[in-house]
Amino acid sequence: MCCRFYVEPEDEYFRQMAERIAASPLMSRFRGKLPVNAQGAYGGEVAPTSVVPVLAPNRSGEQTVFPMQWGYTLPASGERKPRLIINARSETAAEKPLFRDSWRSRRCVVPVTAYFEWEHRMGFDGKPKTGDKYRITPAAGERTFLAGLYRMEDGIPSFVILTRAPADNLFWMHDRMPLLLPESAVMEWISPENRPENCLAFALTDTVWEKAQARGG
Repeated sequence: MCCRFYVEPEDEYFRQMAERIAASPLMSRFRGKLPVNAQGAYGGEVAPTSVVPVLAPNRSGEQTVFPMQWGYTLPASGERKPRLIINARSETAAEKPLFRDSWRSRRCVVPVTAYFEWEHRMGFDGKPKTGDKYRITPAAGERTFLAGLYRMEDGIPSFVILTRAPADNLFWMHDRMPLLLPESAVMEWISPENRPENCLAFALTDTVWEKAQARGG
């Protein structure tokens, strides 16, 4: 799964994206805030409910930067409390009522520097344990692109990150990983005219990892 990612505040690419969404009329609608570092620059560790720059097509079909909030909100129903859904399985999203409309026509990409994962292992007592935290990036490239889906919730665009089976070198850590795309596949993924199933073959699986340092939280 993916429940944290990292954005490098000193990367000019992300600085420009933050400037674009800061000027968007949508920013006044959000409950969450753009995550910033100590110097006030967009970046650092990003958690669910944060508002971040996301790539999606505009009404003309052009790739555009939009502010979106991380997580679909499921309202309370009966005895069920409200829930925040942050991930969707790429293998089943086309079939799930919560995701299938977005899968067909509302796809997005979240540019990031890296994502974080915690080691999941079985303890001596037979119960699952959470171990060390790791920072994971594709083996090539200074940034990566997380495939996602989005929808409108009371006038607020919200997104989830798609997951898939892990790369071979990550299976020991967790049984899921985000669907990572190269920059060259971004437009093909977000275009409503394309079939998302055809883009899954572009997923990046050659990754490198290291224990998370203080700068990543």
